Amino acid sequence: MTFPVVGMVGGGQLARMTHEAGIPLGIRFRLLSDTPQDSAALVAGDVVVGDHRDLATLRAFARGCDVITFDHEHVPTEHLRALEAEGIPVRPGPDALVHAQDKGVMRARLGALGIPCPRHRIVRDPADVARFAAEVGGFPVVLKTTRGGYDGKGVWVVRSAAEAADVAAPFLAGVPVLAEEKVDFVRELAANVVRSPHGQAVAYPVVESRQVDGVCDTVIAPAPDLPAARATHAQELALRVAGELGVVGHLAVELFEAADGRILVNELAMRPHNSGHWTQDGAATSQFANHLRAVLDLPLGDPRPRAPWTVMANVLGGDFPDMYPAYLHCMARDPGLKIHMYGKDVKPGRKVGHVTTYGDDLPDVIERARHAADYLRGTIDE
Repeated sequence: MTFPVVGMVGGGQLARMTHEAGIPLGIRFRLLSDTPQDSAALVAGDVVVGDHRDLATLRAFARGCDVITFDHEHVPTEHLRALEAEGIPVRPGPDALVHAQDKGVMRARLGALGIPCPRHRIVRDPADVARFAAEVGGFPVVLKTTRGGYDGKGVWVVRSAAEAADVAAPFLAGVPVLAEEKVDFVRELAANVVRSPHGQAVAYPVVESRQVDGVCDTVIAPAPDLPAARATHAQELALRVAGELGVVGHLAVELFEAADGRILVNELAMRPHNSGHWTQDGAATSQFANHLRAVLDLPLGDPRPRAPWTVMANVLGGDFPDMYPAYLHCMARDPGLKIHMYGKDVKPGRKVGHVTTYGDDLPDVIERARHAADYLRGTIDE
């Protein structure tokens, strides 16, 4: 067989859905998972259980793989450089991926490129936070650990020097902390693009991402009432970032739409991303299929939407551990509903799946998605 083997580091839901996208293509998929119970490990046929922080484990896993890619950004950068030095294709490569791993590195590089970002700098202690706040017009300011944060973890909004002292643990542990101005934004957007090694790139419609308690709750594609020129600017910004950083694969650029109309870069993710889950059912080619095409240097697929509106709503765990009985109501009420579950144990607040809906009437499409997500979680019963 000449079909390639894609090795994916990380066994979460992103790996699970990427594996699914590769099945029709005949792509052979190998997984490095932390545990046999991880989301993707439950469905993939070739699973290696091991620690992605251990170079020997990574080397052994990479043997027999044609390319290595990721479901998260937590593999040490020096390990990826070692794999590359041994001739193992790593996509995205460490020189690109470090900008998603380290927020300080990302901000410095984007600033050098003239990419609009919130005002920021690395701070050393709570007193330095207070000085930064004075520089940007006062509190509140946002503090972020430069590495390891996600879904609101490692991120704090502090409204005084006293509150900055309350989150002093990262400073005491010697972890670099990035301080940013708190942007007066209208909403959060995301521009998802995919780039291949030979430089072909595609851009999906810019979406609106609605957050609840720091976690993505609902994504609307395309972003409602976003002026065409602003949407094009956001796509061009994401494509420029992908090209300048040498990204190979999927890149999600999380954005603020500021009250004054500016588009500012908030975060980068160099892998399939929650803001792109709508593409599974709502685009001609999903983010997962295009990520695989990119890392294998195949021609990229059509990113255009299938319907005027697509809405993705995350399903979070609630007080009811068994969601399967809720399928009867959800599927009978809305035969067009698409349910995607991740095989995870249900825990309160944990992402365990998502639903997508699509159609011509945006309020109806939003209502259908939110109803299904809330019913599956158990927050509504009708």
